[in-house]
Amino acid sequence: MREVRWLRALGACVGVVAILDAQDAPKPRNTIIFVADGLRHGSVNAIDTPALYRVRTQGVYFANSHAVFPSQTMPNSAAIATGHYPGDTGQFANQIFTAYPLFDKGHFGQARGTMVPDVEDPLVLGDINDHFGGNYLREASVVALARSYGYSTAVIGKVGPAASQDVSELNAVRGALRNPITIVLDGATGTPRTVPLRDSTVALLAAAGVAPAPPQRDQPTGTNETPGTTTANVAHQQWFADATTKAILPAFAKSPEPFMLVFWSGDPDLTQHAQGDSLNSLTPGINGTTSKAAIHNADRSLRQILDYLDAHPDVRDNTNVFVTADHGFSTVSRRDVDASGRATSSYSASLQYLDASGRQEVNTGHLPPGFLAIDLANHLALPLYDPELQTEEDGTKRYMRIDPTIGQARSDVRQRLITGAALIGGTGRVAKPTDARVVIAQTSVYVPGNDRDLVQRIVRFLGDQDYIGGIFVHDRFGQMPGALSMSDVGLVGSATTPKPAIVISFKSFALDAANPLMTGVMVGGVRQHGQGDHGSLVRANTFNNMAAMGPDFKRRFVDQTPVGNADIAPTIAYLMKRKMPNLGKLRGRVLNEALEGGPAAVRSSRAVKRSRPSEDGLSTVLMYQVADDRIYLDEACFTRAEKCQ
Repeated sequence: MREVRWLRALGACVGVVAILDAQDAPKPRNTIIFVADGLRHGSVNAIDTPALYRVRTQGVYFANSHAVFPSQTMPNSAAIATGHYPGDTGQFANQIFTAYPLFDKGHFGQARGTMVPDVEDPLVLGDINDHFGGNYLREASVVALARSYGYSTAVIGKVGPAASQDVSELNAVRGALRNPITIVLDGATGTPRTVPLRDSTVALLAAAGVAPAPPQRDQPTGTNETPGTTTANVAHQQWFADATTKAILPAFAKSPEPFMLVFWSGDPDLTQHAQGDSLNSLTPGINGTTSKAAIHNADRSLRQILDYLDAHPDVRDNTNVFVTADHGFSTVSRRDVDASGRATSSYSASLQYLDASGRQEVNTGHLPPGFLAIDLANHLALPLYDPELQTEEDGTKRYMRIDPTIGQARSDVRQRLITGAALIGGTGRVAKPTDARVVIAQTSVYVPGNDRDLVQRIVRFLGDQDYIGGIFVHDRFGQMPGALSMSDVGLVGSATTPKPAIVISFKSFALDAANPLMTGVMVGGVRQHGQGDHGSLVRANTFNNMAAMGPDFKRRFVDQTPVGNADIAPTIAYLMKRKMPNLGKLRGRVLNEALEGGPAAVRSSRAVKRSRPSEDGLSTVLMYQVADDRIYLDEACFTRAEKCQ
């Protein structure tokens, strides 16, 4: 009996010691991830971007950084969130093929919609989540990991990528989005198409004197006859910076728990897409005054966050700040296919496109929106449909028929697609499964019937197009002349969403061979000739800006080892002393060389891979780097040469 009492007393003492140890233990680090959407590596300097330059020069400068391919927002948003490549997350582009009509269950009060949605929308994310078991990305995000361990969490900024940082919070409950634990403030806050706010968050904003919702963006995109915006997205973005530094961070700082906050700056991306400095001209392109103002705008937001930290040293000294960009950027060409000014010979560019009023929507000789689908449908002699628009025939809902040869758009048939999404073949019925033989989602080509002969026919067609810069075919179809495998670029893994049969990179070139990263031009996209876009596997798009500083990172250290967006989540989880619950194998690495006490470098190498040539002697050539068994993609091209020039 005496022994039992002694053991109980000992247990009580151990419990007290454990409590005292917990009280004396240092508070876990806070984390701020700042994403400047579309910020090119070469845009950062001491004059134009002092805050971004401060992080680069005072902390770790990742001088050899990489976006994942496709170099679009949502594939990289998923990589930043989860640490996994698109082959695992299934985020193969900003648009994906879902294989079912969106809102098929009537969630959020929405009518049945497209089968090829752009996922930069919280309601779309929520509906796809519901269809694919609660988290369509399959992998957990680092924000969700932090939330599960009691961190205060917030994701703030651009519609789509902000909410996707904790996408499992976007689930339909009785057909509506529930109030999440993570604070989600995005460009749709205050509208029906956003994540609900808890009363406590609304009260935080009100107490800080911050309006309950951001002002709407006022940035006209222009047409082929009128220029786009000439101002950056200042007022809209300032709301996010104020909400962060006046309401969210002060509340988090008062909490005994650590915090994780993601700030996704919509600029420079939003403005570079819509800029009106270069109507129908490749110069200045995205190097004009409006794009530069957008870069300033992003830098101001970061500076406001850093100023808050500087004013609160106790918070600053326990906070790691990781800065990145989802991708680089290029000027759009809808006509020229090389620096000499040679015009595209695309079938789609040989036609005239008039709207219902008779106005010419596309300049003569220019590629229209959806040019790839128009060219491919013509080649295959199959009907073409726009999944963004619907009509009704005999009581049956169908997607809008597209016929570029009719001379002028009609109410029942249009000449061109709205975006790069298309259904080719079949009847266009809004039904599951689709009877389309081919589905286009930007740079992804899906073949629902897995017809290898059809895939091979499409690959041969693509090899003849002057706007192609690389072709990658899913491994299940075997090797094909002119194409590399999708596994070569991290696109074959454990994803649950439908897998493309083919992924392409559009051709790119530089206006100035001496400065290719800042004068890059990408053929195609959906923007006007002279505006901005991205997505290709070219260094101007894969070379993003990355830097980090804080108590766990080295100071004034230049990291020449290849790094990428998929490395951010594993590194942050490592600093949290937590393990990411990885399911797939296509994941990034911990950036040990950038951390205090880490090695000076990680051994790396450069390599080139070349496909078997096509009948015309052209091959997809891939240039990449390897570090710690991870592949970092530099660029690809479609060429007779041994490597990209």
